Amino acid sequence: MNKPLQTLLRLPAIAITWAAMVTLPVVALPMQATAQEQMRRGSSNEQLIDDELRESVRRGLDWLQAHQDKDGSWHEIVGYKLNTVYEALDSRPQPHVGVTALALMSFLAGGHLPDRGKYGDVLHKGIDFILSCSQDDGQLTANGTRMYSHAFATLFLAEVYGMVERADVKKTLQRSVDLIVDSQNAEGGWRYRPFARESDMSITVCQVLALRSARNVGIHVPISTIRNAQSYVYRSAVRGNERRYRYGQGAYGDDSGSFRYQNRDQTRATFPLTAAGVTTLYAAGEYDSPIIRDALEYLDRRMPSFNEESEDHYFFYYGHYYAVQAYYITGDPKWTKYFRTMKTLLLQKQRKDGSWPCRAGPGEAFSTAVATLILQIPLQYLPIFQR
Repeated sequence: MNKPLQTLLRLPAIAITWAAMVTLPVVALPMQATAQEQMRRGSSNEQLIDDELRESVRRGLDWLQAHQDKDGSWHEIVGYKLNTVYEALDSRPQPHVGVTALALMSFLAGGHLPDRGKYGDVLHKGIDFILSCSQDDGQLTANGTRMYSHAFATLFLAEVYGMVERADVKKTLQRSVDLIVDSQNAEGGWRYRPFARESDMSITVCQVLALRSARNVGIHVPISTIRNAQSYVYRSAVRGNERRYRYGQGAYGDDSGSFRYQNRDQTRATFPLTAAGVTTLYAAGEYDSPIIRDALEYLDRRMPSFNEESEDHYFFYYGHYYAVQAYYITGDPKWTKYFRTMKTLLLQKQRKDGSWPCRAGPGEAFSTAVATLILQIPLQYLPIFQR
């Protein structure tokens, strides 16, 4: 194989332990699958990919391409989650590091590469924008974005690093990873700001996924960082017949198997947080345990009501960004059932212009990026989303 092709291709074999993860080649091809690609994906995934899905994704990516700013970013409302609302730092859309990273990931998820093909310039400009957001301490931030955005941007740089082999990408990636590692607190997790004393599940999952992706491309990540995060997630699990206050509904319910927002009594336990917990454990190299099995049962039990309650809200997209990863790594029969449900739902929600609606939250670039990411999981182009 020639060197330029080797630069563009990789496929990690996800082993049983974090330390055993390695990187091997994979070809990034257009969405029209070859026989070789069909074999790689497996029959169950290939059956999930049809012309309707391809067309939906094409329209979504075209919408994102049309709405990318000339500086390579997507302008959205910068803010943070506060209980059930999204607290904006400024009412005006601004270059958003986290949303930009997710949007760029959606192009990679379709097998598209920087400087190649229809969306090559989109990715090139996006990489330059993310690099421009690197601060002296290694944080990737702009306009007040927090550790959510830093983690999404780190994840993107790690996923793209094997494709571009740029020294500036590697340098920025290493510094952003170092910040995540150094910022882990005594609980084993992370919070909205670097070096915070408290932790929460929604921030922790982002950091662990970024670290796993970076580890896959040869960036040093201490195993102790991952093990401490794994321990934090285990301590956040709701076990047995414990009854938790069902956040936003004013009632207690049987939330056995779920994960809490924080490792404290009376903090909420929800569908998105549970999906995040499972995904974190998978990313840490834990693939089977009673806690994971109970969590998957909780997700099965809660998904219908979650979809109904969170329709078009940014919670919906955030929750399923992690749920699709949890179900995909779990495999059949849960995976196929989940994806068929989500595919139908997302195709119904897509607007005529190719975007997806987003109540509250950052905006339509966020919802469109996440929706196209979810729909492209069966394509298996992104290493972080592969089994």
